Amino acid sequence: MLDSGHTDRVGRRVTLRPVDDDNWRAVADLAPRDDQRDWVPALAARYLVLTMRSDVWTSLAVYADGSVVGHVMWGVDDDGSRWIGGMVVDAAEQGRGVGRAAVRTLAWLGGPDAVHPVRLSYHPDNTAAARLYTSLGFAPTGVVEDDELVAELRR
Repeated sequence: MLDSGHTDRVGRRVTLRPVDDDNWRAVADLAPRDDQRDWVPALAARYLVLTMRSDVWTSLAVYADGSVVGHVMWGVDDDGSRWIGGMVVDAAEQGRGVGRAAVRTLAWLGGPDAVHPVRLSYHPDNTAAARLYTSLGFAPTGVVEDDELVAELRR
């Protein structure tokens, strides 16, 4: 379990835990708001399948106190950079700071001295994601991959 002590806006402790036999169904059923489906899949189950079929990505369940409220995955690219991807916060849980706390919890990816860059990507039309990631210190790199802007954490 990854617990950096971050809480959401309503005071719930946000932790990241491996997807396992006890929580995979709750993770698979997570769904974003309808207006977000241009940028994320209709269900987090797609990300679970991706992590099962890939050696690159690792899925984590996002918990607020004892409840599964989201999904995020991380991976290591060939150049050693660390990536945050596949974040879905359930529609009913959005607007409470869960995504912010989850990304902040993954800050350890760069290593103790920020040896490795931490990157993520988002669709240019996803202004909510752009605001969130910019507020957390991510800056666009100028690279576009699969129609998404790549951003890197500036330390």
